[in-house]
Amino acid sequence: MTKFIAVTGGKGGVGKTTTALNLGTALNGFGRDVIVLDGNLNNPDIGLHLGHSNVEVTFHDALSGDADIRDAIYRHTSGVRVIPGDIRGRKVKVKGMDKICKRLEGISEVVVMDCPADMGLSKYAEEALVVAVPETTSVTAAMRTIKKLEDKNITVLGVVLNRVNGDEHEMSVDNVEALLEKPVIGVIPESDDVRESQSIKYPVAYSHADSEATTGFKSLAAHLIGERYNIKSEKGIYNSFLRKMGYK
Repeated sequence: MTKFIAVTGGKGGVGKTTTALNLGTALNGFGRDVIVLDGNLNNPDIGLHLGHSNVEVTFHDALSGDADIRDAIYRHTSGVRVIPGDIRGRKVKVKGMDKICKRLEGISEVVVMDCPADMGLSKYAEEALVVAVPETTSVTAAMRTIKKLEDKNITVLGVVLNRVNGDEHEMSVDNVEALLEKPVIGVIPESDDVRESQSIKYPVAYSHADSEATTGFKSLAAHLIGERYNIKSEKGIYNSFLRKMGYK
């Protein structure tokens, strides 16, 4: 049975697309069959992230009924499969999403749905991850998003704190968990490696194996599937970072 997981957040700019792509890549690295779907209908950019900006069939085509969703699945050279949207962000109705979910059922273990802050396609997921940066406005917006998800009977698996520097001006993991009443299950450090990976059109979890950001995404993926992920000794800096954030 295919599991549909929405990756969403309370506001734009927190790194939902980066998280969705790299979570999918990390899960793929653990041997899971994953599809990452670009559910941001107005501003789809998964294709831009991976160099698939001009594909023949897009998620928008499938939603509008002009194509089969299976024809919109592309495998990136990193190994992860993606369903990119039309970068023009043309208007389409989401009433065809039920049919699309049925067509995706059984051809992948997990469909990771990159969803915008306005919920969008999140309602079609069974579970969700909420992405935030460790700032008061972002975490407060995440709180509102969690409520909306739970009102739709979507299970919130936890919170992913992205772009974390670990400085004194950021909210600690303990404070975030206390405010949101949800566990922080992923901490992704701010890293130039992420920007560099985007410039070469690869997920950082594939292109920068030794990056602390990669370690964060792999740890998140391992947590979700109950896999044991041993951080190598050279990742001691990352462990120190987590302890500083109050995560370990």
